Amino acid sequence: MNQVILNGISHLHEALEGATKVFVVSDSSFPFLNIKDNIENMKVPHVMFSDFTPNPVYEDVCKGIDLFQISKCDSILAVGGGSAIDVAKCIKLAVLAKEGNAAIIPPLVSTRVVCDGSKIPFIAIPTTAGTGSESTHNAVLYYEGAKQTVTNDGVLPEYAILEPSVLKTLPLYQKKCTMMDALCQGIESWWSVNSTEESYEYSRKTIELIMANWRKYIFENDDEAAANIMLGANYGGRAINITATTSAHAMSYKITSLYNLPHGHAVAVCLPEIWKYMIGRMDKCIDKRGQAYLNGIFKDIAKAMSCSTPAEAIALFRQMMKDMDLQNPKSEHKENDLGVLSSSVNPVRLKNSPVELEVEVIRSLYNTIIKKT
Repeated sequence: MNQVILNGISHLHEALEGATKVFVVSDSSFPFLNIKDNIENMKVPHVMFSDFTPNPVYEDVCKGIDLFQISKCDSILAVGGGSAIDVAKCIKLAVLAKEGNAAIIPPLVSTRVVCDGSKIPFIAIPTTAGTGSESTHNAVLYYEGAKQTVTNDGVLPEYAILEPSVLKTLPLYQKKCTMMDALCQGIESWWSVNSTEESYEYSRKTIELIMANWRKYIFENDDEAAANIMLGANYGGRAINITATTSAHAMSYKITSLYNLPHGHAVAVCLPEIWKYMIGRMDKCIDKRGQAYLNGIFKDIAKAMSCSTPAEAIALFRQMMKDMDLQNPKSEHKENDLGVLSSSVNPVRLKNSPVELEVEVIRSLYNTIIKKT
């Protein structure tokens, strides 16, 4: 399915054409959004659902599934960050799959159940510039404490509406974290073993747009910069939709839960350490396209960051983190934490990385990432 990207909330009526009752999934930011009136005053009857936590759990999603079915809605509109869009995707899959709610939890969550997405039109309006979730077929939810990734082509929104003015009132720290998530997605997708000619282009656009606009976006709250960062994050989502994430994401999840560090911040502290290790261990390249190819990719990423070498690009990435005061996590129980962190990493995501990362390497990387208090 080819997704339609619309620029600006004024296109909402166009995306809603044919809908008779809309199920609106929104997060806690909704009451403060400048587009709140546009949503509440749309010409189509609608039902609101926001009864879920920032890292949505299965029970929350089930409440949404029940409400969708009781209210007899025929389309879905997700307005919010990655979590709101993820909840909407999970609701859509559970409603459409013959397996019902079981489609989004183990063991079925890891199989591609049949889902004809065209039966429930789905519009996504991101209110952060980070995950690019409005342009992916993946969603995350937690079941019995464990993170589950739902993947199905049927949950890719038919329409993504990019309205950069919503970024104006985002808390500064959230802007930093979500933007770094987008930048990391652009970089990781480019070096992924699953990369393609199409995904390279999305990655390049992600990185170039973020690098050219990040200072004005973060430090000046500039409107044009915000529009470019939102577009960059969307390209990052499109890139990841093709390749999936790699080691920096795989290593970030436990950092988030252990140190209460937001996702984008957690990914960003991992990425430069992993990149530095990989350029020093090209002999461990597991990408079938070979070492020379991978070397070229690392140079291409550096070039997109306006750097002449990968080492220079890593240094620039670290400097960005420093300029935004995004510090590495600190722990009193570092030794103990290293074991917990090392055993938490998803092996599937690691296999997407172009250089092999053995268990002891992962531990030593965490040893560098986590600082002792």
